[in-house]
Amino acid sequence: MNLAFYGFIVLAFLACILALEGIYLWWQGQHSSAAKRIESRIRLMSAGAHGNAKTLSILKQRELSRSPALTKILMRIPRIHALDRQLAQSGLDLTIGGLLFYVVVPPLGIWLGGSLLPVPGPAVLVLMVVSALVMPLRVLRAKSRRLRQIEEQLPEAADMISRALRAGHSFSTAMGIVAEEMPAPIGNEFRIAFDEINFGVPLNDALLGLATRSPIGDLRYFVIAVLIQRESGGNLAEILGNISQIIRSRLALLGKVRVLSSEGRLSAWILGILPFAMALIISIVNPKFLRILWTDPTGIKMVGVAMVMMLFGILWMRKIIRIHV
Repeated sequence: MNLAFYGFIVLAFLACILALEGIYLWWQGQHSSAAKRIESRIRLMSAGAHGNAKTLSILKQRELSRSPALTKILMRIPRIHALDRQLAQSGLDLTIGGLLFYVVVPPLGIWLGGSLLPVPGPAVLVLMVVSALVMPLRVLRAKSRRLRQIEEQLPEAADMISRALRAGHSFSTAMGIVAEEMPAPIGNEFRIAFDEINFGVPLNDALLGLATRSPIGDLRYFVIAVLIQRESGGNLAEILGNISQIIRSRLALLGKVRVLSSEGRLSAWILGILPFAMALIISIVNPKFLRILWTDPTGIKMVGVAMVMMLFGILWMRKIIRIHV
C-alpha cells in the first residue's frame, strides 16, 4: 500500500508538471508576441485575407529616443515626425530625445550657476536663451550644408546613371553603382534607396522616399523624370543627361549671382552688427553714457523703435540680396 501511495504521489506530481507545461505551451502558441507576429504575417500573405488595418512596413523606422518611456511621450506630440525628418536631413547622429537634452539641460545648468553666483538676471536669461538655441541652430546649419552638398553632387550622379544605362545596366543597378562610387552624402542616400529596392520596396516608393529625405528641387525633377519615363517610355539616359546639364548650368549661374551679391551680404552683416558692437565698446569705455537708455522711459522707447527699424532693415536687405535661380 505504501508503494501504491508513493506511486500515486509521483504520478500526480508528473501530471501537474505536464499540465503546467501544456498551459505554458498553449499560451506561447496563442497569446505571445511571436505568435501574434506570425499570425499577422500569415493573414497578410493569405490570398483571402485583407490584413490588419495597419499596414506593416519592411523599412526600419527611426527611433525618437533611446528611452522607450520618452518615446511613448514623444509619439503623442503632433507633427513630431516632421521634426525627426529635419534631424535625419541634417545627417547628425541625433534623436529627438538627444535634441531635447541639449535644449533643456544647458539652460538649467546656467540657471543653477546664475543662482549660486552673483550674475545679473538679464545676463543669465540671455545665456539661457543662447544655450538653448545652440543645438537647433547647429541642426539647421548641418541640414543646409548637407542639402547643398547633395545638390552639388547630383549632376555627377545623374551622369553616372546615364552612362550605366547606356552600358546596358538596369536603373536599379545604376543606383547601386552611384551608391558605391559616389561619396557621402549623396552616396548614402542612393544606397538607402538601392537597399529598399533589394528588400522589396517598389521603385516608385523608393524614389519618392529619396526625394522626401532630401527636399531639393533638382532631385525632385530627377525623380519626376524617372517616374514619367517609367509610365510613358523614352530614352532615360538622354533625359538624365539633359537634367545634369541643366543642373550644372543653374549652379554655375547661382555661383555668379552669389559672387555679385557678396558685397551686399557683407554690407548687411556690417550694418547689422555695428550698432551692437559700438554699444558694447561704449559701455566698456564709459558705462554711464548709455545707462540712460534703459533707466529712462524715453530711452527704452527709443531702443524699442531702433530695434524694430533695424529688424525691418535687415529683412529688407535680406530680401534684396537673396536671388533665387
